[in-house]
Amino acid sequence: IVESEHISYLRMIYVAFALAVLSAAVEGRTVSSARSPVMTRLSQSRMMRNSRIGTHLRPTPKTTSMAWMDSAASPPPTREARIGRTTFIQAEGNPFMDAIKGFQDSFAKSMSAGGMIGDNKKTVIITGASSGLGLSATRELLDSGDWHVIMAVRDPEKAEAVAKAFEFPEDSYTIEELELESFESVRRFAKRMQNGRQPDVLVCNAALYLPASPEAQYTDEGYERSMQVNHLSHFLLLNLMMPIIQKAKDPRIIHVGSITGNTNTVGGGAVWPWADLGKVNGLAEGGKGIPMMDGGNFNGAKAYKDSKLANMMTILEAHRRYNDKTGITFNTLYPGCIAETALFRDKKPWFRKLFPLFMKYVTGGYVSEPEAGERLAQVVSDPMCKKSGVYWGWNGGAKTVAYLKVSSDPNERGLVGAGGSGGEIFENEPSAEVQNPEKAKRLWELSARAVGLPYDEQYVDVLPETAAEIAAKNGPKSLPGIPLPNFVPDSRGKLDKRAAGGTSSAALGGRQ
Repeated sequence: IVESEHISYLRMIYVAFALAVLSAAVEGRTVSSARSPVMTRLSQSRMMRNSRIGTHLRPTPKTTSMAWMDSAASPPPTREARIGRTTFIQAEGNPFMDAIKGFQDSFAKSMSAGGMIGDNKKTVIITGASSGLGLSATRELLDSGDWHVIMAVRDPEKAEAVAKAFEFPEDSYTIEELELESFESVRRFAKRMQNGRQPDVLVCNAALYLPASPEAQYTDEGYERSMQVNHLSHFLLLNLMMPIIQKAKDPRIIHVGSITGNTNTVGGGAVWPWADLGKVNGLAEGGKGIPMMDGGNFNGAKAYKDSKLANMMTILEAHRRYNDKTGITFNTLYPGCIAETALFRDKKPWFRKLFPLFMKYVTGGYVSEPEAGERLAQVVSDPMCKKSGVYWGWNGGAKTVAYLKVSSDPNERGLVGAGGSGGEIFENEPSAEVQNPEKAKRLWELSARAVGLPYDEQYVDVLPETAAEIAAKNGPKSLPGIPLPNFVPDSRGKLDKRAAGGTSSAALGGRQ
């Protein structure tokens, strides 16, 4: 069957080529001579072809016909179409050459979707794949031998250094630049994903946490940084990638959630400040220059928690809107408290030393980066996780503090019940706020307006607030810091045998 489909595509390409030759002849041109100025073999065509079949760092050719689409510049007077490694330059508007380009794109995509791009691997896109949870999930998926990982990162050079440090096979990953502080970068990334390998899964993982920032920081587009990086850019990416992902046989889109965005957990409900979007009037007022989604005073820790709440609300709303229409599985998860991750780089040194100990021996919520990566990889690949609209968790879902479990099996005993190490995957129960469908609709439409997508105007007005609601969102968000001595021993990387040397920071010789 595959052979016959392959031949059918080739026949269509040959027919289109013959029509193009006829068209060129009528125009008084020739495409048959290698010396003709109309036909040019680009020196970069082999590099471009290799980058689409698995080269780990895709070059960015400056002479391709699509370059003008990624900038504000006007389109060039000529356009290009390729057959194999040959590029044809033709006057703009030639319908026959457009037909060749259309057939070629369809053929390349079908070869990728059918596993004929050079391997039989599925393809997953992971944002923030060069460190922390994203890196650990990347390692786990690559170790399985079943996946090709597109590492969507803001710093390709860092990602390349990490890939070499962990000795990733060069044909098993691709590095793509994605700057989540720029909506335009997100759009360029999604456009590039239209060609080459067929993505099966999108994992929105990258996040920014700025608990020590006394004042809000803003992107060039005017939004608070953690609001745009964690929520708005991933919202835009989800919407742009849906038409591409849905072509896969088992399409999935996953947002990494957090207990900090769920007030029905110990970490989210017992630790101040609480995640709360209020009436989302911050976004309703335009979002730009507004420090918080609820419109209140800035607090870095709450900004992060609110963004994770928005991530989980977004994925459940996407499930309600698009699961039946597209067949895409929309899921979120809490992988456990990765107390050693670089996400906490903005915290004080004493906190970064003490927090892993506290999470392991007091709360029982500690999970090493490698184990958290295993959990995310499971949601990416496990047939059990094909069910859509689920918030996945492990080991009690962090809804209780840890308790000591006694067992003769050393793998079964210890502190359990706080979402920490061990335990089986299960369908977790998110908070009432996460499951609020009316607020999720409003968040969706306001987010769509913020990123420049079509939106429903009935959901975007500023809503009236009571005096109590205004006081709550503008009140103090955290308790005063407690200065602890710096001689607290650094036990990071020593609490779990899988944590030692298992982080990108360890590989690069220091915590980033």
